Amino acid sequence: MSIELLSPAEMAQADRKAIEAGPFDGMGLMRNAGAAVAREVLRRHPGAERVHVLCGPGNNGGDGYVVARMLAESGVPVSLWASGEPRPDSDAARAAGECPLKPMPLAGFSAQAGSVIVDALYGAGLSRPVDGDCARAVELVSALGLPVVAIDLPSGISGESGKAMGPAFRAGLTVTFARKKPGHLLMPGREFCGEVALADIGISDPIIEGLGVQTFVNCPELWLAEFPVPGVDTHKYRRGHVCAFSGGPASTGAARLSALAAARSGAGAVTVLSPGNALAVNAMHLTSIMLRKTDDRDELDAFLADRHPSAFVLGPGFGVGEKARAFAMAVLASQAGVGGLVLDADGITSFREAPDELFAAAANAMPAFVLTPHDGEFARLFPDLAADERLSKPDRARQAAARAHGVVIAKGPDTVIAAPDGRAAVNPNGAPWLATAGSGDVLAGLVAGLLAQGMPAFEAACAAVWMHAEAGVRFGPGLIAEDLPRALVPVLAELVAMRCG
Repeated sequence: MSIELLSPAEMAQADRKAIEAGPFDGMGLMRNAGAAVAREVLRRHPGAERVHVLCGPGNNGGDGYVVARMLAESGVPVSLWASGEPRPDSDAARAAGECPLKPMPLAGFSAQAGSVIVDALYGAGLSRPVDGDCARAVELVSALGLPVVAIDLPSGISGESGKAMGPAFRAGLTVTFARKKPGHLLMPGREFCGEVALADIGISDPIIEGLGVQTFVNCPELWLAEFPVPGVDTHKYRRGHVCAFSGGPASTGAARLSALAAARSGAGAVTVLSPGNALAVNAMHLTSIMLRKTDDRDELDAFLADRHPSAFVLGPGFGVGEKARAFAMAVLASQAGVGGLVLDADGITSFREAPDELFAAAANAMPAFVLTPHDGEFARLFPDLAADERLSKPDRARQAAARAHGVVIAKGPDTVIAAPDGRAAVNPNGAPWLATAGSGDVLAGLVAGLLAQGMPAFEAACAAVWMHAEAGVRFGPGLIAEDLPRALVPVLAELVAMRCG
């Protein structure tokens, strides 16, 4: 699988390097791209009464001229509409010259039911809202409900951020080239793209690898080599010991969800660290998971010295305040071999008035540090980044990770995982069924469980996000958080088989 996500600038660089390397020049790449789109139109819309190809003045429009020519040569009724003329002597101008159809001005665009639209106006490189005749075309196609095949990216959607910059085509199919772009996976771009087909047009893998790409599709190929599989000679503590901090008597369920998820992930031992007044409530619900009274910093320090746990989850149902801050700082300052701290929910919110204190502690910490904020929690720790509309979600998460000295899981339907070193992954398999209370508590426990088993922080976060989403997708409607740990079992089994195969 091709896991790199290319920004529009990186895609342009890949084009240039491919042309330099050969065997295809720019026109050859354009012909290959147009042919790939034409094949998809013929395969998916064999009964189209007419195909309207809408061409812009740049290379995306050049691809469209190739599509129009090839469809016409195949006997398809084609109407060709142009928004501006290609630059003289450009590849797009050559493609227009090879097309026997006379383009009509986009200002006069009209279509009827039964037609198919090929959007070759702007593609991934667009950096401003579509307007004028292009905006009118978007509105007309939308009003008629016509099927749209977009070239590279639906016009009006940013290839960098996935944002809709004013009116935008809503495609049933988007054909892109060499690699997907962030806008194919980031919301709302993911919805506007429909199905995304990736076409090989002659840009080789070594060229992509030489770009130093730092943004990826979050999938097993990204992290499977680091996925933990126990050896035959292992024992429970060699598989890691996870601790989940519990809230008070009325708020214990979230920590137990985290604890159960950590256990399901493969951690050999899991302990719920409970305030004394919640011990009885937790004890009533725990079997394989251990329980320890932890009311204050002294009891936590004693536990660290005694049991040397591998990873912690702090935040789910814990409560906001000084106690959360003190426990987080104690774990980050630990010299007892702790592998990681996952800070979620109330743990994040507890530092809204003192984020720099948290980040300074993480900078000097031995444990790996992972933050799991949803949009509101992100804004509490990084208000300036959250408010900066110029930033894409991956760039926002990257800057947050660098500032926090930890991995950031920026949750949502297009969850982004970012590391301080600049790597970022966009998760492709999120499902609406995961939008349920307690789902995030399960995710936090999964991350901690993988950290406890020795998985590096970025890879552990990516794996946990993907597994969590995959379990939700497979379970489907009716999912509640309690279902997720068991729904993980077949996902884990397949990953272990892949890892060992």
